[in-house]
Amino acid sequence: METKAKNKTQLAYEYILSRIENGVYGPGYRVVIGQIARELGLSSIPVREAIRQLEAEGLVELKPYTGAVVSNINEKEYIETLSVLAVLEGYATALGSPHLTKEAIDRLEQVNERMERALEELELERFSELNYEFHSLIYAHCGNAYLEEQIKQIWQRMKRIRAYGFTFVPQRAKASIEEHREIIRLLREQAPPHEIEQYVRQHKINTAEAFKRRR
Repeated sequence: METKAKNKTQLAYEYILSRIENGVYGPGYRVVIGQIARELGLSSIPVREAIRQLEAEGLVELKPYTGAVVSNINEKEYIETLSVLAVLEGYATALGSPHLTKEAIDRLEQVNERMERALEELELERFSELNYEFHSLIYAHCGNAYLEEQIKQIWQRMKRIRAYGFTFVPQRAKASIEEHREIIRLLREQAPPHEIEQYVRQHKINTAEAFKRRR
């Protein structure tokens, strides 16, 4: 019985966490225990336990007369994490650029087109997933396993602090698609690696700057 209870709590925890990470539940969103219990076909007990776990991790706050709400994003941590990612991804893209085949670049173009469709349909969670796919397709060719692992870890860290900036800065999403087109052009034309590195780094910094200006 105890194992089943833990499994139900874990199910509720992962359900709520995924929505926080992907921006479906944004900062200030009220997490209604009864609603989530109905969506998952559970009693309120495991959902309440899951919310307590999320509160302990700083992702949810319990407020008087309101209940559980999603915590505000840690802005300083977001900016710092994105700044590190800008440096590493820029370098990884420069390293991988000579090894990207025509087929790989064509695939990047397809992913970017799917991002555009996701944006048109306001599927921001899908948009964010495709954004990660776009960049991971590039840095997978960098030939440096340690660098690739570090970048993956930073993306995971960004998920934990709900740092899909497009959810918080929707207007940035459209600009990001255009910048992806420029990255594709640079790769297809085999631009100098240092030029590619600089552009990809600025691409990430642009997201951080848009986040700072969002107010």
